[in-house]
Amino acid sequence: MIEARDPVRDHREVGRAMGVYAGHPDVGSGLPLWLPAGAVIRHELEQFAREVALGSGCRPVYSPVLGKRSLFERSGHWEKFSDDMFPPMPVGGDQLVLRPANCPHHAMIYAAEQHSYAELPIRYNELAPMFRAERSGTLSGLSRVRQIDLDDTHVFCRPDQLADEVALALSALLDAFDVLAIEVSHLRLSFRDDGPGYLGTAEQWQDAESRLRALMPELDLDRRGIEWREERGEAAFYGPKIDVQVHDAWGREESLATVQLDFNQPERFDLSYVGADGGPHRVIMIHRGVIGSMERMTAFLLEAYDGRLPLWLAPVQVCLLPVGPSCLDAVGKAADALRRRNVRVRIDPDGTLGRRIQESRSRRDALIGVIGDSEAAADEVTVDDPAQDRRTRLGVDDLADRIAAGVRHRRVRLDLDG
Repeated sequence: MIEARDPVRDHREVGRAMGVYAGHPDVGSGLPLWLPAGAVIRHELEQFAREVALGSGCRPVYSPVLGKRSLFERSGHWEKFSDDMFPPMPVGGDQLVLRPANCPHHAMIYAAEQHSYAELPIRYNELAPMFRAERSGTLSGLSRVRQIDLDDTHVFCRPDQLADEVALALSALLDAFDVLAIEVSHLRLSFRDDGPGYLGTAEQWQDAESRLRALMPELDLDRRGIEWREERGEAAFYGPKIDVQVHDAWGREESLATVQLDFNQPERFDLSYVGADGGPHRVIMIHRGVIGSMERMTAFLLEAYDGRLPLWLAPVQVCLLPVGPSCLDAVGKAADALRRRNVRVRIDPDGTLGRRIQESRSRRDALIGVIGDSEAAADEVTVDDPAQDRRTRLGVDDLADRIAAGVRHRRVRLDLDG
């Protein structure tokens, strides 16, 4: 699991050193520009999220980032979040809104066809942008932005499938966190309190909360060594949820992923299925995510790893440094061999070797490969792994094989011994 570091580095500082993202006043606050290094991280996270979604039975869909104001009035988002939404845009007599969430669109995708009880569950997954009109004073790097690119799944199931679907969602989520080496503190059952702002009746909430509470003993959490707790006042406005609680690099507790039960939108959008009796029955909707927001997860990982990301996420997996001009041909040959195995390589030929090594370390390149006359003659590389504080000498093909295997299995670090 991720080890705590001292001193902790702010993701904005780490991101600047690595060239992850930038901002510009002409683009606007809270609208980060993903630079090439950041684009690599995001692409890898998105690919991982899609694999997890497909592996847990999800079907990909696409939906527009705009919707009529009436759509969000019907879903309840306008009533609860209009202050945090961008103003409507008048277009051809319609009032169009940048969406703050994509669940109303997914509800409409489900409603586009009639569904039989035998088809359920249906799981729609989309990795797409949504928009929040965050106040300027609350914006912070990648952790608080105005465009959120979210890995989001909505499940439509029968009541008798609820337990299995929650278990499947949590299993996929916790397995993904294992790959990312994110340690889960506990699961939080987030229920409503007596305050205003929740949709639905008290009876609906009591039934939904009872369902979630009854599921917890069935989730085999003891095997993972994870506890669960209840907390009032942390529910979503449309239903109770299970939040996955972690501690960030600063030791602060936060929710990094969630599984949410929604009984309001099926009512509001009249979402049903045809039962075995031939009649209509109300479907249950579950909101779930794994990676969640690309921006927030990237910020979390940059701080947790102090920028020394797992090998498969690292923007530069090997930085090759020739000791001198006589070694340039050998470096080019090594780079070609590595790139043929889809290894991300950077060549840095200019300046003193010491300065180039320091710059590579500052960029958090995963591995630093030095090639001098001796290495060139033997078709080898002296490999420095700063994250493990280890150095070894390997043949170029051997290094390529090890990196390819590490990336294929999404290992956190390179196996220098195997």
